[in-house]
Amino acid sequence: MAFEAYDDYEQSERVQQWLRQNGLSIIVGIAIGLVGIFGWQQWNKHKAGHQADAANIYQQIQSAVASGKNDSADTLTEQLVKDYTDTPYAMFAMSDRAQRQAQAKQLDKAIESLSWAEAHASDASLKSLAQLRTAQVLLAQGKAADALAALDRMPPNSYPSVAQELRGDVLVKLGRPDDARKAYIAAKAALGENAPQSVQMKIDDLAVAGKQGA
Repeated sequence: MAFEAYDDYEQSERVQQWLRQNGLSIIVGIAIGLVGIFGWQQWNKHKAGHQADAANIYQQIQSAVASGKNDSADTLTEQLVKDYTDTPYAMFAMSDRAQRQAQAKQLDKAIESLSWAEAHASDASLKSLAQLRTAQVLLAQGKAADALAALDRMPPNSYPSVAQELRGDVLVKLGRPDDARKAYIAAKAALGENAPQSVQMKIDDLAVAGKQGA
């Protein structure tokens, strides 16, 4: 019994000695851990607020465009680009601005906006969307070869119906009717029952042109 009491006492002394030697480091460690947890929570809170602010500005841009206030929309877009580059809303805003610029026949500016959007896209699908729209603008500029290069940058099966139909249009401009027909057929297959008649008309037009050229 006495031995057990001494053993308990000895263990108690060892624990107290260890605490005296290491107590400060434990306290510091706990403090750092608490600060880390608090900091992580604060960071997540900040990040969520940052995203929410960007979303709010993007909604303001959409409202301004709907009201015909394109200058206000452009100003808000610049704010997103400057302060919220790390959010997808900046990419959305630049892509939307490119659409407005294209409608205004400012095709070079549209390409610049889309280049920014492609470079800052946060994931592959958004990057592909920017590449697709770039190809559309390049085709409108009469730069079919560059448009094809933009389409070739897209991963396979990205927006297959739209991309394949656009590829067909580009290939027609490049004088490659057989390849264009394959692209249109692929677009129709991707659309399935929802394929518009216009795609089939493009396929038929190429078939007729092929017979006439034979």
